[in-house]
Amino acid sequence: LAKALKEHQPDDLVDLVKKSGLRGRGGAGFPTGMKWSFLAKNDMPRYLCCNSDESEPGTFKDRMLMEKNPHQLVEGVIICSYACRVNTAFIFVRGELPYAARQVERAVEEAYATGYLGQNILGSGYALDVIVHRGAGAYICGEESALMEALEGKRGYPRLKPPFPAVVGLYGGPTVINNCETLSTLPAILRNGADWYASIGTEKSKGTRVFCLSGQVKKPGNYELPLGTSMRELIYDEQYGGGILDNKEIKAIIPGGSSTPMLGPDKLDTPLDFEAIAAAGSMAGSGGVIVM
Repeated sequence: LAKALKEHQPDDLVDLVKKSGLRGRGGAGFPTGMKWSFLAKNDMPRYLCCNSDESEPGTFKDRMLMEKNPHQLVEGVIICSYACRVNTAFIFVRGELPYAARQVERAVEEAYATGYLGQNILGSGYALDVIVHRGAGAYICGEESALMEALEGKRGYPRLKPPFPAVVGLYGGPTVINNCETLSTLPAILRNGADWYASIGTEKSKGTRVFCLSGQVKKPGNYELPLGTSMRELIYDEQYGGGILDNKEIKAIIPGGSSTPMLGPDKLDTPLDFEAIAAAGSMAGSGGVIVM
């Protein structure tokens, strides 16, 4: 955060994230820096919504990030807010994750207490308020416009688009909405540089991703691996999934959460990146790899 505030202007940070190749980790995989650059340049207040309403069955990475390392998320929220000239940010946490919400609330309180949030952050003149909001258990609020409706105190129904959130979003202002994992990645990119991050992964799918491995595997859990790692390696490698329970044969794999089409065992060598999974007939989605 100190590096972002002292060494970069907001527009420089947008270009840095574009150069890193970071793509959204919530499901769509849209280029993050490009999304930031779409924000309307008008006099309306700007907002950031961190989408931590992790409701996709088979997906539990954001939950772990919030429970185990909430300050990394809060730091990412501040960096993104500074880059996008936002002074009010919201972290929307799934209602069924009370411990995660408490961890994030505590991290936000500690950040205020030590001068990382509030007025004149680290003497930079930049001010930011962060509000943690707990959802009420609606799956649809993971969709960005339904999330904004819920934040405004309305029923969580998606809005018709256009206009898109970057133009008319929360409270009618330009709004950037990023996933919890996406924002949690920003501190590492600032610390090590865009070229470092872009050197990991594939040509079009840069960096690492946290894959949520569940189902009939010996070692289910969260595994952070470079994009482009094969499904076979994730499922069978002793460091990761460790193989199938009772050494049975795979019947099918859901590669990106329950909303994504299943793949057969003939697709086991498909690289886990956005393009390869699409070419195989499914989607990378939210990173929830479910084995049957």
